[in-house]
Amino acid sequence: MVGFSIPMLGFLLFCCLAVVTESATYLKYKDPKQPVGVRIKDLMKRMSLAEKIGQMTQIELSVATPDVMKNYFIGSVMSGGGTVPAPKATPQTWINMVNSLQKGSLSTRLGIPMMYGVDAVHGYSNAYNATIFPHNVGLGVTRDPQLIKKIGIATALEVRATGVPYVFAPSIAVCRDPRWGRCYESFSEDPKIVESMTEMIPGLQGALPANSTKGVPFVAGKKKVAACAMHYVGDGGTTNGINENDTVISLEGLMSIHMPGYISSVRKGVATIMMSFSSWNGKKMHANRDLITGFLKNKLKFKGFVLSDWEGLDRITSPPHANYSFSVEAGISAGIDMVMVPFNFTEYIDVLTYQVKHNIIPMSRIDDAVKRILRVKFVMGLFENPIADDRLANQLGNPQHRELAREAVRKSLVLLKNGKSADKPLLPLPKKTTKILVAGSHADNLGYQCGGWTITWQGFSGNNLTIGTTILHAIKNTVDPTTQVVYSENPSAEFVKSNKFSYAIVVVGEPPYAESFGDNLNLTIPDPGPSTIYNVCKAVKCVVIVVAGRPLVMQPHLSSTDALVAAWLPGTEGQGVADVLYDYGFTGKLARTWFKRVDQLPMNVGDPHYDPLFPFGFGLTTKPIKA
Repeated sequence: MVGFSIPMLGFLLFCCLAVVTESATYLKYKDPKQPVGVRIKDLMKRMSLAEKIGQMTQIELSVATPDVMKNYFIGSVMSGGGTVPAPKATPQTWINMVNSLQKGSLSTRLGIPMMYGVDAVHGYSNAYNATIFPHNVGLGVTRDPQLIKKIGIATALEVRATGVPYVFAPSIAVCRDPRWGRCYESFSEDPKIVESMTEMIPGLQGALPANSTKGVPFVAGKKKVAACAMHYVGDGGTTNGINENDTVISLEGLMSIHMPGYISSVRKGVATIMMSFSSWNGKKMHANRDLITGFLKNKLKFKGFVLSDWEGLDRITSPPHANYSFSVEAGISAGIDMVMVPFNFTEYIDVLTYQVKHNIIPMSRIDDAVKRILRVKFVMGLFENPIADDRLANQLGNPQHRELAREAVRKSLVLLKNGKSADKPLLPLPKKTTKILVAGSHADNLGYQCGGWTITWQGFSGNNLTIGTTILHAIKNTVDPTTQVVYSENPSAEFVKSNKFSYAIVVVGEPPYAESFGDNLNLTIPDPGPSTIYNVCKAVKCVVIVVAGRPLVMQPHLSSTDALVAAWLPGTEGQGVADVLYDYGFTGKLARTWFKRVDQLPMNVGDPHYDPLFPFGFGLTTKPIKA
């Protein structure tokens, strides 16, 4: 028998304890060398019901605190339209806020990181000093998927500059009726154009590796963000273009018009898909199990997670929240994985917990949802890099991104008329002349230029809430220094006649709006736009620029204009508008039909009653002075 000294026994005991401790602390789900499937399985078996339901909960910043994150195991936080950590917040302020909440999540028993999400429908639309790109209605005009991919790359960098890893973008709606208040979020009435523009997804997330499994989400690292294709499905086809209304269409029509963008998004590895408030043939999309579970998850093999829209479960009933227990059962059973609550999260958690414990919703449905959410978080690298740093802070408003946005503006403009007759074009305009007039409500208003979903949900008026170049200032930057530029927002006819202007540029259009606030059954140019056009254009040669999220009624004004330009909602880089008026050639072709009268709507290319003012694909060109 061999004897051991007391010190030797102590050393052996220490070694044994070290081995036991090491094996006890090794957690497969925290090991990035393990396959994602193994990590998910390992973490799932450790999770309680409360921890699982917490992962299925997305709350709004205004109700989020580190203690809330810790106590309720919240899976995701989001900024609603305009909710920010502070007015004109710097990247560091954003980063500090995100990290504060993240530390609450990491302090839980299992340390599952939360994912923070923001709107980024045309650049990082919540953040002060971000590059605001043209809205999709203009980008569709470019028919340039590679440009859209570059915009995705730039947007991802600007969002990551503030420590945020998840965006609600792109919108892949197919707007079939411009009366819809979200039509500007749609690239085109043509599903082929919309499908091609899903190239935004590899821009945001990174290009999918060649050997990827179909439907599995992919995010390529700390300079990329998880994307969200929205809103599934048919939101752009509602009756009379009324937001959140019923899309009445056959299955064949739904699949051929509204579904191609989602099929393409899933193929490109999109991480998440957001549900639409709208219905399909009377059934709320948030409760449509056949299309969520049956088609999206089972048929398309989508392996990311499905997110509700804002209070989307509440709106399953009419009035909203009339029977919340029913709504939770209907939405979760249909296949929604994460719920954008966004405020009353304890009610949602309590209702869902009760339903699981009483076998109303099976545990298998909860497990499916949580696996999907965890898969996205693992793929994003959140477990390895949960805390944001400031190394990308200089990307917000990056001059190269602003140049890209300026290029996108140039390519998105459509020249609808050029001269009273074809042999006497007005454009390009001369830079050197005696005196010119710039007029109209939208000539010197950055907020109007950007439209809705900019800084605040409904957008803003004026030039003080973010940084950019108005069309007026762009014109002043472009013309010869000897040319006098006179600005009058709404000049009288007498003023115009008495000043002997060489020519005038009139910039009119719609004020900003978002969602239902933009539903519009008449689509006329708001006052004082018509009188501005009349007063100016009857006295001097004029080009009218329409800044709007959709075609507007132009027939009454067309004869009085010398030239007409559709500028859509160009964003912060108004210099792109002046570029094309003076130096660059017009190249844009309409990606949606320009109607004559509202009573023609809905009217899309290919319809038997097609009688437009300007047809789909129309767009005059000019020769560039600059290449």
